[in-house]
Amino acid sequence: MKVKKLKTPLGTKDIENLVSSDMVNLSGTIIGARDQAHKRIIAGLEANKNIPIKLNDEIIFYLGPSPAPPHKTSGSIGPTTSARMDNLTEPMLKAGVAALIGKGKRADSIKTLLKKYKSVYFICPGGIAAYLSTKVKKIKTIAYQDLGPEALYELEVKDFPLIVAYDVHGGDIFSP
Repeated sequence: MKVKKLKTPLGTKDIENLVSSDMVNLSGTIIGARDQAHKRIIAGLEANKNIPIKLNDEIIFYLGPSPAPPHKTSGSIGPTTSARMDNLTEPMLKAGVAALIGKGKRADSIKTLLKKYKSVYFICPGGIAAYLSTKVKKIKTIAYQDLGPEALYELEVKDFPLIVAYDVHGGDIFSP
């Protein structure tokens, strides 16, 4: 199977050309955010306040980072379970998020939302967090430092391995 090479930001055509089960190597800038960061971003959006990042065309990675060892760019960095974000997803998509990265199956409602907002859900293999760290060229905390590992991160990645789990056409890697 051929691996598709994509660069951020993803355009509409990039997203529409993806089909569930496609393998992708992603390069560029992505945003790392988990539950608590999502809650703060959504609270800011709902209150019409400035938030620390632009969401339009961004890719959100539900990540579990660990501290970088000496002389390394990143510590182990793996995906966290995406289903925990299901109730926080629509405001992010409505704000223009182009893609989500995590692991595992999501609620059926997420597939509907991805079609509605023309976004895609990638899965990143679990259990290879040390390997994934070699694909991170730069990582920095950009907001919500008080949240520790749940802070908001900006990552620059090169050939980050992903699989399209849900596409904009209703395709679903988890359905037979």
